[in-house]
Amino acid sequence: MNNIDQLHQAAFSIRSICDPATTIIRISDLSVITGFSRPTIYRRLKDDPSFPKAVPLSNSKGRGAPVGWILAEVQHWVRQRIALRGEAA
Repeated sequence: MNNIDQLHQAAFSIRSICDPATTIIRISDLSVITGFSRPTIYRRLKDDPSFPKAVPLSNSKGRGAPVGWILAEVQHWVRQRIALRGEAA
């Protein structure tokens, strides 16, 4: 099993046992769910107000401080993108 398969399996396992509204995922899971690379994720955070906001995981405000994302917000954003696919012309 390759790394991508393991991430997909881990993301599925997380979703099946945890409440998405209170489950914080890390950037590797966010990347698997959205299909975005790390640089694209950070670009979206900066430029796309609809993209889910990061949740600080420590009191540090410095660059590189750990962050996560709320799974339900990420899933909602993906559903919105899916719904918009027929509207882009």
